Amino acid sequence: MKRRTFMAGGAAGVAGAAVAAPAIAQTMPEVSWRCASSFPKSLDALYGPLDTMTKQIAEATDGRFKIQCFAAGEIVGAFQTLDAVSAGTIEMCQSPGYYFVGKDPVLALMADVPFIMNVRQRNAWLYQGGGQQLVNDYVKKYNVHTVPGGNTGTQMGGWFRKEVRTLEDLKGLKFRIAGLAGQVVAKLGVVPQQIPGGDTYSSLERGVIDAAEWVGPYDDEKLAFVRVAPYYYYPGFWEGAPTVHYWIGTEKWNALPKSYQQIFNNAAAANNLDMTAIYDARNPAALRRLVAAGAQLRAFSPEILDAAYKAANEIYDDLSKSNADFKRIYEHLRAFRNEEYLWWQVAEYSFDTMMLRLRQRS
Repeated sequence: MKRRTFMAGGAAGVAGAAVAAPAIAQTMPEVSWRCASSFPKSLDALYGPLDTMTKQIAEATDGRFKIQCFAAGEIVGAFQTLDAVSAGTIEMCQSPGYYFVGKDPVLALMADVPFIMNVRQRNAWLYQGGGQQLVNDYVKKYNVHTVPGGNTGTQMGGWFRKEVRTLEDLKGLKFRIAGLAGQVVAKLGVVPQQIPGGDTYSSLERGVIDAAEWVGPYDDEKLAFVRVAPYYYYPGFWEGAPTVHYWIGTEKWNALPKSYQQIFNNAAAANNLDMTAIYDARNPAALRRLVAAGAQLRAFSPEILDAAYKAANEIYDDLSKSNADFKRIYEHLRAFRNEEYLWWQVAEYSFDTMMLRLRQRS
């Protein structure tokens, strides 16, 4: 190559870089957000995916899109996160919608309510069944946009100081329980208590409450409930597939470049899958350890489950009569669930029951 040809090409390259640099800066601006979680850092399977997701977003944008994470109570309390985002105090939060059921029962539907569906069905509704679009159309009234970001899978029924064999045993029981589930068990005589996860053990230890539900073996072992309430009940009929959402201020979301929005969505979807995988992988060993430590596994009786199912449907009917938005989204969710279980009883349930039987021979 002749020297002047090389120099010309080099000059052109430098000029091209000079033109391209501002364009890149415009499409990849510096963005700095704060995110408040409703969970303590000690619960790594719940809080951890948030930390992982924000690191993925930073790496995918060469450090231009940074999200600083704060645990429950560091900026706002576990149940005040939505208010903080809605008011513009922070840019986003990580919380399940049923934490805000006192504000609006419709928000519980986006996370979980009793006797609905399992985790795969929930994700199918959100991602492919139109559920997430219904959710985001509704939450515009709170000046937020939401993205699914985690699911624990079916939870346990909680820790009890004494056995609860009949409906009579539930009367007057002070039970830490969140969401619409609190209203359901209240119809059975329970006195529901909404207490942040970090305060639940001390409340059990001091006798402020008689029972508490949290998530499942992996988290419950960390919170040491077995020391103060040995009876461990299942299933958590109120949380077959609780989704944790990321809630972002509408103006902040709309101001993001489309590429940043896509990076955020992809990272959140990966972490939605990862959270379920974490619990599925870690719960079995944790359950064995809890039983070895004295946990006494108990199944809720058919009497209790049937009464709770009846109570749940009465509540859904009452809310549907008084709240048109609840009725619209609940009926959409229920119809999707019913179709899913038509398929589940043919293949998924049949496969699982077959394997539960056959694995005993292995």
